[in-house]
Amino acid sequence: MVAKRIIPCLDVHEGETVKGVNFLNLRVMGDPVEMGRMYSQQGADELVYLDISATNEGRGTFLSLVKRVASTLNIPFTVGGGISTADDAARLLDSGADKISLNSAALRDPSLIEKVAKRYGSQFVVVAIDAKFSSDRWDVMSNGGKLSAQREFFEWAKEAESRGAGEILFTSMDHDGTKQGFAVETLAKLCSLLNIPVIASGGAGKAEHFSELFLNSGVDAALAASVFHEGTVPIPTLKRYLESCGIPVRITKV
Repeated sequence: MVAKRIIPCLDVHEGETVKGVNFLNLRVMGDPVEMGRMYSQQGADELVYLDISATNEGRGTFLSLVKRVASTLNIPFTVGGGISTADDAARLLDSGADKISLNSAALRDPSLIEKVAKRYGSQFVVVAIDAKFSSDRWDVMSNGGKLSAQREFFEWAKEAESRGAGEILFTSMDHDGTKQGFAVETLAKLCSLLNIPVIASGGAGKAEHFSELFLNSGVDAALAASVFHEGTVPIPTLKRYLESCGIPVRITKV
């Protein structure tokens, strides 16, 4: 079986790693360069860096910071934030990113997914989807969760796959930062609809949330921030626990 991936996420605002609850009330967690190095050493399978200030403030991702983070890593590194064109993606890949994450720009212009995928390959393209449940459906949100994209979640995920996305990163805004567990049922439905890997994000609070996710949803990876940043669930401890649950993971000697 393919090993399940554990992915720490660095949400970066103005050069510092931050974390909030339901995308609000951000607090500083640390330096993204040092934290990236630490997670790589601890045995993280990948790292995601999202410049959450880029879209709202109309700026590109800080390439110098990407270079500094990438220079400390020996694991795949995904970068998102402020990517509006294929040339933006090229600059990030040239700066050390292994994959790029598209979100708001892809919602504004879905053909961007195709352009980047055709230019570099689907394996380089992660489409990140932030969504919240409203009435009877999951609504896709853009601009850091501040604006409704007027798109239904499952429909948009399927379109992203059809346009060349290599992976889908789904963050449940209702679960984000709550530490009450992942949106397992929604993720299980998403995995049943897609033929590409799914990364789950939003809600991790303890090791059992990860085992519940992997045993009941079909996702390929779990992304989290608070539990790793705060040391609540150290990555080596988490992986040993998951292995004891019969979940295949890559164990790194630290």
